[in-house]
Amino acid sequence: AKAPTVFAVSGTIVGGGTHGPGGAVIVLRRADGSTPKPRAARVKAVVQKDDGSFDERRIPAGAYRKLIAATNMKQRVRKLIEYTWADNLGYAVIGTPNKLEYDQGFFVKGGDGLADVKPIARLYKTQVYALAKHLGLPDVITSRSPTTETFSLPQSQEEFYYGYPHETMDLIAWGFDSGADAARVAPLAGLDADEIERAYDELRRVRAATAYLHAPAHLVDLDGSHAPAHR
Repeated sequence: AKAPTVFAVSGTIVGGGTHGPGGAVIVLRRADGSTPKPRAARVKAVVQKDDGSFDERRIPAGAYRKLIAATNMKQRVRKLIEYTWADNLGYAVIGTPNKLEYDQGFFVKGGDGLADVKPIARLYKTQVYALAKHLGLPDVITSRSPTTETFSLPQSQEEFYYGYPHETMDLIAWGFDSGADAARVAPLAGLDADEIERAYDELRRVRAATAYLHAPAHLVDLDGSHAPAHR
């Protein structure tokens, strides 16, 4: 996750991972009810052994923050490389977050959230896929499920962050932003109205929790007052 907040997902999920001692694979596992309930979520490390079996342990908050810091560093190193090449070539850096990622704070501040131009930040993920097909990108790209590529075992963005498939999240976000009643969105998303209402509440909560990712730096004056940076 990009912010230290822990997000729950539907059902019991095993996925993601990073290599541990002896070549074992350490993964994140989240278990919760059918609706995302962040305050009830638990994060566990799941180790896949050489014989294919799994061992799992709950991750304490301090260890989890260290894990997040390490994975966020990966994103920031990538951005360092991009800006180094941009400086050498006189280019601008293009950002990749789509509307859902940008809105829900699914990016690293100073990492994949850093760019000079963000051309798809107003497009839902389903629109990005449609645009890719329209432009004739290879099927290996347009048919590939979105993943975090943060850990070494397969893990979808649904498991890692959102709690719903991106098609469903796009509909929920569209309904919320357009002021549509939950009863109108429910049949489109294949959920009941109560689930949509809870998803709307979750959108509000996540937006508030990740607002700092969008905030500019504050300049501190000599008198101790501060305000967002501007010229």
